[in-house]
Amino acid sequence: MSKRSQTPKNTHQLVRQAYGEVAKKQSSCCGGSSCCGSDARPVSEGDLGLSCGDPVTFSCLKPGDIVLDLGSGAGKDVFLAARKVGASGRVIGVDMTPEMLALALRNAENFKRSTGLDNVEFRQGQIEKLPLADGSVDIVISNCVINLSPDKPRVFSEAFRVLKPGGRLVVSDIVLEKPLPPELKADAGLYAACIAGALPRGEYLQAVRDAGFQEPEILADRTYQASSAQADPVTGHAADELAGVAASVTILARKNR
Repeated sequence: MSKRSQTPKNTHQLVRQAYGEVAKKQSSCCGGSSCCGSDARPVSEGDLGLSCGDPVTFSCLKPGDIVLDLGSGAGKDVFLAARKVGASGRVIGVDMTPEMLALALRNAENFKRSTGLDNVEFRQGQIEKLPLADGSVDIVISNCVINLSPDKPRVFSEAFRVLKPGGRLVVSDIVLEKPLPPELKADAGLYAACIAGALPRGEYLQAVRDAGFQEPEILADRTYQASSAQADPVTGHAADELAGVAASVTILARKNR
């Protein structure tokens, strides 16, 4: 297994490289069954199979909402949300990987032609330093991306900053139920596969509270099973050690001020 150094700069480089390759291949980075994906398949309106949940469905979006997607990739959740908010709403995707942004922009042209909607945009940036003004969006969503950040508390603080008073955060992500063995935590492949960089469940939820959000509510919760990873080229070597260690959760948290 390959190792990685524990610095924000190197972590961003690792993630940018891994997902840049995904964009070039237009297929899932995670193989058939790892935590952040499903079967590899051609791109269809931004779907690269890199998600671990469905924050759009849980967001209860309505026409006119302004939505921000953290780590928007090729745009799958941006386009799903754009249908729900309609022509009077807007959906903004932020991603730091140039290849993903280029793919998302191409997908946006297809989306506009097929739906007639011109209500999406993509901005390059890191989710730890969002290129948006304070109090500018109604809902922040993210799908299996925050676990890739080297500074997750900063991500939640930035989400809180850009939300309007009364806004809400709805994110699907990976959390740990117990510590990973040191050799797995240092595995670059498992980091890109959304596992090695994940926080313990309690620490993740506390970071949401510390950012200023109300008590987060868990909307969906699924524990990682060894049987789902044994044939996976990224996680298969550690399937037994990962059993019961990671979980996919979707949480809701509100900004009251």
